Order: sequence, then structure tokens, then C-alpha cells
Amino acid sequence: MILGHASAIDRFLGAWASGAMHHAWLLTGPRGIGKASFARAAATRMLAEAAGPLIVGAGIETPENHPTAHLINAGSHPDYRFLERILNKTGTALQRNISVDQVRALGDLFSVTPAMSDWRAVVIDSADDLDRSGANALLKMLEEPPAKCVFLLVSHVPGRLLPTIRSRCTTLDFQPLGDDVMASILAEQGQDSTKIPALIQRAGGSPGTALSYAALDLAPLHDQALAIMRAGDPFNERRARLAQSLSLKASADRYAAFLQIVPTMIADEAKILDGPARLRALDAYRRARDTCQLAPRLSFDPGATIFQLGTILASVAPEGASV
Repeated sequence: MILGHASAIDRFLGAWASGAMHHAWLLTGPRGIGKASFARAAATRMLAEAAGPLIVGAGIETPENHPTAHLINAGSHPDYRFLERILNKTGTALQRNISVDQVRALGDLFSVTPAMSDWRAVVIDSADDLDRSGANALLKMLEEPPAKCVFLLVSHVPGRLLPTIRSRCTTLDFQPLGDDVMASILAEQGQDSTKIPALIQRAGGSPGTALSYAALDLAPLHDQALAIMRAGDPFNERRARLAQSLSLKASADRYAAFLQIVPTMIADEAKILDGPARLRALDAYRRARDTCQLAPRLSFDPGATIFQLGTILASVAPEGASV
């Protein structure tokens, strides 16, 4: 169930019901708040209603026993495509980007008549992961869109997309979720009720982040990063210890998750600061965001990357505290 995004649901379903459906939607907002889940649900609902039988009830969800939902869940719907990063040739990790070949393969979808209805849908999670050639190939499709096809592009950092892609999309902005909604989602996911308040406090309105905290034991890393940000690190001990703990191959998942939470941590800290302290935090947020975006794409050394992030975190510390 999609919780906490009623305005986005109403806007999308209103456009669909009006018969004036825009061909491309850009779903923006922080990572882990449900944009990809919304995109899949929206595409499923649209294709289900186009093919029938009609769905009774409000909301964007499609009953699991609906033929369209069954086919999409099985990965076999002929009029639906989901693009994401795939495994590399060795099968040991995900590729850095969504490739141009993946985008061009959408031509197979558009070269034949739709099978289930006269509509088709494409979800890209995330558009931020497109390589340059892939982004240009997608742009051509958005400039001359196939008839009755809807593109749903998930983006965590829309400012990094080609301006020409953004200009051809209708934007749906997703906000962090409130504590009540977060609690409902985490309880539904089977989290220990005694630990939910702490998860909510650390997750910044992102259920995905909260679940990562729980699954990967990120709380100690969060506390170490917070200590650096608030007290500095005059002898490099804290950042060195943090870098060492995340530089091993066995720590790859925790390293990737840590890269996702650091910018949000700094942004949350900026909200409670003012004056020069807030300016330092905002500058640190910009630098941390850029580092965390580039590091996995360019395969930066994890230890060096974490040490650099530690330096950025320490720059937020009160004046007089040595970084």
C-alpha cells in the first residue's frame, strides 16, 4: 500500500481519468520514501484499467488477483518495462549505470502493437543512473513519444538530469513521510515496536532508510558520524576508525547505505542551526551530496571516500573545534 502520498496519487489518477494523460512523469524527492513503489503501482493501475476489468475503490493500488497485476508481478506483462541497473558480466555487483543498450531495447516494446490494451508503460528506477548515451536515447523518445505510452522516471537528484529531459516531464514532488505514517510502514514490515521510535528519529522520513538502519545495523555508524559533525575530529581518530570499519569488502552493503544517509544527516543538522553554523552545514551538505553521488559511479576507494566524508562532517562542527 502506498502511504503518505495522497496528493501525488490524486494528481496522477486525476490526469488518467481526465483523458489528458501526460506522456512523461518525473517523480522527485529523497531516496527511500516510496517513489519507485508509487511508479510501479501507478503503471499497474493505468494498464489494469485500460485492459479491464474495472477496479472498484479509491487509491492507486490494483488487487493482486487482477490479471494485469499478476502479469506485472510475474515480470511477463507484454506492455510494461522496468529499467534499473543490472548485474555486471561476472554477476558480482550491479553495473554503475543503466546503459544505452537497455534504453534502446525499449524499441522492441514500441515496434509492435500493444497486446493487452492500447496503452504501454515504462518505469525507470532511477533516471539518475542513466549513462550519458542512455539519457540522450531516452530524450529522443520523450521528444517523439510513442502513442499512448507513459514514462515514469524516478529521480533522487533531478538537478543532475538533462534539463531537456526535465522540461518534457510533469513533475510529482514526494516529501518525507510523517512519523505516524513511518510507524505504520515499519510495523507492517515487521520491525520491533520498541525500536521503531529510534528508527524514525534517524531516518528523516524515509522508510527505506529506516529499514536499512535495521537490516544493516547502521545506528553505530550514524552515531559516529554525528559525533564528528558536532564535536569535530582534531586528531583524525574518529574519521580513521569510521573509514577502517567500512573499507572491507564484507562491508560493501553498509558502505553503500552509509553513502545514502550522510547527506540527509547533514541536511537535518542544518535545520537546527543558524547563522554561520548553518552556512557551514549547507556547504558541507553540497560537498557530501556530490561525493556520495560520484563515489559508487566512479568506484572511488571506500576507505578514502569515508575519510573524505569525515572531513566534510567535521567542517560542520562549532568554530573553535579543530577538524
